[in-house]
This record gives sequence, C-alpha cells and structure tokens, in this order.
Amino acid sequence: MVDMIIESTYFEKQGPENSDKALNIAKKNADKLGIKDIIVASTTGTTAEKLSNYFNPVEFNLVVVTHSYYFTGTKLRQEFDEEKMKKLKSEGLKFLIATHSMSGVERALRIKRQPWMPVDLIAKLIRDQFSQGTKVCIEIATMAVDAGLIPDLDRDIICIGGTGRGADTVCLIKPAPTSEFNNLRVKAIFCKPL
Repeated sequence: MVDMIIESTYFEKQGPENSDKALNIAKKNADKLGIKDIIVASTTGTTAEKLSNYFNPVEFNLVVVTHSYYFTGTKLRQEFDEEKMKKLKSEGLKFLIATHSMSGVERALRIKRQPWMPVDLIAKLIRDQFSQGTKVCIEIATMAVDAGLIPDLDRDIICIGGTGRGADTVCLIKPAPTSEFNNLRVKAIFCKPL
C-alpha cells in the first residue's frame, strides 16, 4: 500500500451544526478513495434524511444505524419516527436496529449504578480519548458487519457518527465483526470535534 495523505478537519465545537460539513467531508473522501459502504448513526432521522443529499443510494451501500427499540426505556418504542424510516427505506437506505455492540446488558448495569464492565470501559476510553463520535463510528462498523450489511470485509468503509445529535465525526475504517473486535482498524479520522 502506498502512503496516504489525508486532510483532517477538527471542529471547534461538537454537535449537529457540523452535520452538513461532516457529510460533505464523507462524500469527498468516499469519492477520492472509491469507498462504497457508508454507515451512519441516526437517532431521530435528521442525519439519515440528509444522507441522500450527498450519496446516491443506487451507487452506495447506505446503512443507517439507529437506537434499538426501547433504548430510552419502556415508555418510548422507537426514537426514529417509523413513517420517516419507511420513506427512507423506499428510497434505498438500509436500516439496522439492534442492541449496540458497546452496550447491551453492561449498559443496564451501569445505569443502575452497578460496577462498570469491560465493554463499557472500552467505550468510555474511546469516548474520553478521541470523541463520542469516534466511539460511535467504531461501534456502528462492528454492528453493520455483524448484521451482514457490509458485503466485503476486505474493503474499507466510511462511518459517520456524532455527539448527541447530528454528525460531527467521519472515520475510514477497516471493518471487523464484534467477535473479532481487535482486528478493526480506524485508518483515518477525516473530521471530529476538538
């Protein structure tokens, strides 16, 4: 492999005001590197709705990862409006709704103020050392692989995540399943908040 010269953008602040810039950065790098698999985190659908403004679902494998059902508790079934989801599916976007690979039962224990468990500690370390969005990108990469939504693990993918709402982080990732987490590589961080 030849050396890669990558341009990185560091946003002064985190959050949804960076979404359009982050999606533009993702598209520019996908075109430059020939990346066809784009994985994006979207909780309420705002970022997912913007995705097709940048990526044609006929040309790209667009996977939207949202929170699992009842993620916020048993009072709310799904944060992502299901009619909006249906519309986006009809436009060619794929959806992954599942327990997050860096969450699950361990999250339930942490919320109840039980001891932190190893996977929660890994997630916390990535959040603290890099950013929330970087953790999200790594997490959605493994989840998309586990769900069979990445057709070829020998090619790189672009993951788009954020801090709270919106997108503020874009990573180039060599994907791996959760069961082979140590094989996943963050090859480049195209943008993230400081």
